[in-house]
Order: sequence, then C-alpha cells, then structure tokens
Amino acid sequence: MVSLYASRQKIYPRSVAGLFSKWRWAAVWITQIVFYGLPWLEWNARQAVLFDLEARRFYIFGLVLYPQDFIYLTGLLVISALALFLFTAVAGRLWCGYACPQTVYTEIFLWIEKKVEGDRSARMRLDQSPLSAAKFSKKWIKHALWILFALWTGFTFVGYFTPVRELASLSLAASLGPWQTFWIFFYGFATYGNAGFMREQVCKYMCPYARFQSAMFDKDTMIVTYDEKRGEPRGPRSKKADPKALGLGACVDCTLCVQVCPTGIDIRKGLQYECIGCGACIDVCDEVMDKVGYPRGLVKYSTQNGMAQGWSTQQMIRRAMRPRVLVYTGILLAITLAVMVSLFMRTPLKVDVIRDRGVLARMVEQGRIENVFRLQVMNATESTQRYVISVSGLPGITIASETEIEVLPTEVRSAVLRVQVPPDAAASGSHPIHFEIRSTGDEVSQVTEKAAFLVPR
Repeated sequence: MVSLYASRQKIYPRSVAGLFSKWRWAAVWITQIVFYGLPWLEWNARQAVLFDLEARRFYIFGLVLYPQDFIYLTGLLVISALALFLFTAVAGRLWCGYACPQTVYTEIFLWIEKKVEGDRSARMRLDQSPLSAAKFSKKWIKHALWILFALWTGFTFVGYFTPVRELASLSLAASLGPWQTFWIFFYGFATYGNAGFMREQVCKYMCPYARFQSAMFDKDTMIVTYDEKRGEPRGPRSKKADPKALGLGACVDCTLCVQVCPTGIDIRKGLQYECIGCGACIDVCDEVMDKVGYPRGLVKYSTQNGMAQGWSTQQMIRRAMRPRVLVYTGILLAITLAVMVSLFMRTPLKVDVIRDRGVLARMVEQGRIENVFRLQVMNATESTQRYVISVSGLPGITIASETEIEVLPTEVRSAVLRVQVPPDAAASGSHPIHFEIRSTGDEVSQVTEKAAFLVPR
C-alpha cells in the first residue's frame, strides 16, 4: 500500500541572529506599526484612512474617493504586481522573505512560542513529553496569547472599514453588529490558523506565487545559494584540522542551515520552490564559518551565473540591469507617474446627468419647449461647496429652475433642472447640449457634462 499523501513533519525553526534576521525584524516592526497604527490617525476631524463601504466613500488622508474612482484601485493593483515582478526578477522572493503577511505573522507567533516554550530543542522535548501540568500550562498560555493577538489583528482589520474608535466603543459595550463580529472573528481565526499551525504549508501548497515565480527567475536573479565548489565534499572535522588534508570542503555538515529554515529545506540541494529567500541560512552559516575560522559566504545571496563564473558582487549588480529588468522598471515608472498625475489633476467634483423619463419633452408657456433633467452632484471635498449651473448648445436655451445648489462635504445631492428653448430655436429631433457646473469657492472646480435636448414634432 502506497499513500499518495505524506503526513506533515512539524518544523521547529531554530533562533538565529545576524544581518538578515535584523532586516526581517525591521520589516516586521515597520509593517505592523503601519497596520495597527494607521486606523488611529486622524485627519480633518475624521479617521485618516477609512473605507466606508456603507456610505461608498473611501478616505485616504486628504483624498476622498468614490466608487467611480475604481480606476485608481486598478492602477494600484497593476503597480503592485509590476513591483512584485521587478523585485523578483532582480532579487528573488524578497516579498516572501521579509514583508509577506504570512511571513510577518509567522515570525510574531514563533516569537511568542519561543518566549513561552523555549527554543527549538526545548519545544521538541515539550511536544514529545507526556501531558503534565507544566506542559498544559505552557500550551494554554501560548494559545491564549496567540488568540488575543489574532483577535486584535481582526479588530484592526475591521477598523479600516468601520471607524476604529466607534468599533472600540461597540466592542467594549458588547454591541457589535453581525458583519463586524463575523469579520473580526474570521480574520482573527485566519491569522491564528495560518501563523500558528499551517505556517510553511501556506507557502508550499496554498500560495500561487511560489508556483509561478520560476517564470520570473533567470540565471542572473539574486537568490540564496550554496557555494558547492567551496563546500563539497562536506563533513565534520575539528577546528585545528586542515580540510584540504582531509579532502573536505568548507561545509562542516552541521545542518544548522536546515534547522533555521522556516520551510524546512536544505539549501545545499540547490534552488527549490519552497525557499522564501529569508536569509536565515546565511546568518547561521556565517556564524559557523566564524567559529571554525573559515571565510564567510559559503551560503550567500548570489546568482547562478555569478556562482558559475566566479563574479564579484559588483559584476552581479551590473548584470542585474538586463532587458527584462529595464522593461519592468520602465513600465512601472510610466504607470506610477500616470496614476500620480491623474490624482493630482483630479477634479473634486463629479456630475451625472439623468433625463426625466416621465416627461421627455413638453410645451410650456409662450410656446417654449421644456426638457427635465436630474443632476447628481458629488462633492469630493471635505468642505461645503456652492455650485452654479449653466447650460449651452441651442439658441436662447435657459434653465427655468434654481441654478445654484449647495452640497455638504462628501455629499451627493440631486437637482431637478427645467431646461427651456424658444419654439423656433431648433428643428424637431435630438440636439446636443452641455451643462456646466462650477464651484464658487476659493478652489474653483468646473465640470462639463453632455446631454441631449429633445424637440418634438
């Protein structure tokens, strides 16, 4: 009987210190300070970043966006994808190793686990030991801390869609709505399960990025590599022994590079899709090389061409500016510039013209022909605005109703306009006209919308 499913072997990553470990923890601190702190910032007496789905308004500091501004979200997603392609082509899975939420929260949960249960060997002994009061208390404390942190994460996530101070008050009063409750617990449960239990399995089996990364790699991509020429044949030896006399390479076969790996791979077997490029094996190997008195760099960031041809770091960096990278960079800069210019030139006023379908056209006093339109005016600023409406396109065309409208901050307001023309202004049929909506405040905004005026036979 052959099983098609291999049982998971739990991985106990060993603690490691070094340059790349510091970079990884710096990324953890930066990303989490932004994530947990951003909802509590205020801007113009409101939450600085808030995606108010109920009101269909999205606040990002001084920017107010509506569903009609969906194009900017598209641009942001395109920029993110191109940036990911660029970084991967240049230096491999930097996102996975340093800034991916799965990596960040796994690091945090592992830190909690180490503080409660101890480092690798202590955790392995604890799991293999029979159930006791000490084991139960440690496991209970660990899971309690995990759950509290996960719920805090879920609360913060929902705080981007419901004002976080209001959400805090509702939580303390135990009066959360059903959707708020669902998403706090759902996001918290996902964090608890992914970072506490699944860990490397998310990277290996669930994340699509691990599967299609090979399409963005080439032999000039900077990746974590093992110097096989220098390290082989590997084997243990004393510090005083001459490896050349023993016929050995620089690798002492301590397996520490495997023990610190969060995905449990052996980097000495070459490039593997499970490698997330975190650099933990580099830090621990450099420590070992220092202890035995060998030069550092047995495991390092390098390229396949660089390792094969013995290039220096400067040569590999120069080679990084290859056509693929230049194309990615050019497209990324062009789209980023286009989105920024579009946002800078964006008019904080949106107008939709809707014809009153109940009355297409009618005769009024003095034989004038009247069409009725409804204007929906959206004030995308955070101050009250007064707008003046005018119309053009036909001789003698006028607006017979109120031509000024006041719109509160970030409000959408409708105005019914009765547009009239003299009886001999145009032949029967449809004629193009233009509505001009102009603000009267200090910041002048102006929008022109096209419509059709119907003249009956």
